[in-house]
Amino acid sequence: MTDNLTGVWDGSYVQPSGMVTFLATLIDAGGALGGSVTEPCVMPGCPISTHNASLAGHRSGSAVTFVKRYEPPGYGYDTVHYEGAVNADATEIDGRWSIRGTRFSGNFLMVRSTGPAQAVTAEDEIKEPVR
Repeated sequence: MTDNLTGVWDGSYVQPSGMVTFLATLIDAGGALGGSVTEPCVMPGCPISTHNASLAGHRSGSAVTFVKRYEPPGYGYDTVHYEGAVNADATEIDGRWSIRGTRFSGNFLMVRSTGPAQAVTAEDEIKEPVR
């Protein structure tokens, strides 16, 4: 398994009103996870069309846990806990989400959309065109 989950991930989670898709960017720094999520607001009467959230958590072997905090909180959105497992080739994270202190929980799936992260060398940087 790759040691790095850094990349762009297409995700979905199931909630009582149906499936919600999202786009997550993960930054994996030696097992410490950070990042961001963008997803549509699906609550009836929601005055904003898109929610943004931050992610913070960790990875240990195949186990992945993180907390998603909506920014700003509101409209039925605040803090959500995720626990899952990454597959052997680090292309999928599958698990459960929950809102602590409530009965709300469900499944989620994240699929890496860009392949494993690779280091960028100086030769890979954009160079000025030759004229």
